[in-house]
Amino acid sequence: MLYRLYDMNRAALGPLRLAAEATRSVFANPFLPFAYTRAGRAVVAGVDVLGGVIKTYGKPEWRIDGVEVEGRWRPVVMEEAQTTPFCRLVRFSRADGGRGRPKVLLVAPLSGHYATLLRGTVRGLVAQHDVYVTDWVDAREIPAEAGPFGMAHYIDLIMSCLRRIGENANIVAVCQPAPLVLAVAAILAETEDAPTPATMTLMGGPVDPRRARTKVTDVALSHTLDFFEHTVVSQVPPYYPGAYRRVYPGFMQLSAFISMNPTRHVESHLNHFHHLVQGDGDSAEAHKTFYDEYLSVMDIPAEFYLETLDVVFKRMLIPDGRYVWRDQRVAPEAIAKTALLTVEGALDDISAPGQTLAAHAVCSGLSDDKRAHLLQDGVGHYGIFNGRRWREHIAPTIAAFIQDHDPSQRRGLRVFSRSRTRHLDPAPALLNAAE
Repeated sequence: MLYRLYDMNRAALGPLRLAAEATRSVFANPFLPFAYTRAGRAVVAGVDVLGGVIKTYGKPEWRIDGVEVEGRWRPVVMEEAQTTPFCRLVRFSRADGGRGRPKVLLVAPLSGHYATLLRGTVRGLVAQHDVYVTDWVDAREIPAEAGPFGMAHYIDLIMSCLRRIGENANIVAVCQPAPLVLAVAAILAETEDAPTPATMTLMGGPVDPRRARTKVTDVALSHTLDFFEHTVVSQVPPYYPGAYRRVYPGFMQLSAFISMNPTRHVESHLNHFHHLVQGDGDSAEAHKTFYDEYLSVMDIPAEFYLETLDVVFKRMLIPDGRYVWRDQRVAPEAIAKTALLTVEGALDDISAPGQTLAAHAVCSGLSDDKRAHLLQDGVGHYGIFNGRRWREHIAPTIAAFIQDHDPSQRRGLRVFSRSRTRHLDPAPALLNAAE
């Protein structure tokens, strides 16, 4: 019922969207003198802001045609490497040859936003690596006959991606998948279901949410699973391909994202209005680019959502070594060959500093020379994998870590200046901090 009410409301806003577009086309007409006045620009700015708020967003395009390498533009090729009902494994590689680049599996969050939110992450990695991305499918587009999709299915899928990529893969998890990628590495340390990753980079993820409380952890702990199941889980209406599948709808997730800091979003839209009136095109375009991506959300399978709440946020089974995957206890202490890099943002209020660092205490079987931690100053959650500090500091740190620990790469060849690693903490301090 909730899903249908949302669709009815969205349909009811159709005339308003048309009116906003018509108003803009009139008052932005270059042959209308009023368009050059401040009042005219204010009208256009107002309908632009309104149109952006009530617009219906679909999945954004990747729009990665090339990347700049050492001052030269290099074309990038995108192809589907593997397709399943729940996920497409998409490969990005430079088209200018150059075999032997490290292979990276970038595991995107399955938490509401499309994988295209990591567009900047891919651009930062593809200059030096062949990048494979888990491009999750909107659950409302997946027919019910494809079956359920819980945490065990998720782990199975990540291992199938590693099998597809082959030996000496490097895995990078952004946000939500961090504890599950750690579980995958632990399983592969004791089985031969897929090649063991050479390196594992966990970025801003809730490996152990007890290490630092946030609004996310507070909400998860303040309600029962039954509350979430009966409040936010809905059934896909019959007019979608995924008819009758139980999902956590994208529009509910977006409401939760915005409710965490509504003031920031209101101020951002007010600033956008003023930038449009003042003719500040760069700032206005930056706002539009961000919100076109941020407001594009998808449904996720209810089984996966509820299990994540239970296993990751409520019972913390993975860091405690109590999670069981298909009758096998997942033992993070068994990880001995996969080098571990953790990355946190000092201002992260979603997966606060300490939650990801905890992976080092959990992976007690790793030697000191296979560990590193980067606490990046001046960035929040999204700044970890997008923006200037991602490009200039975090991506080069990941590249250097992979270069040092991937057996397929030449040892000792640094891809960036050692001076940029001033936030790279020594391994002994990591265990003390995590404990």
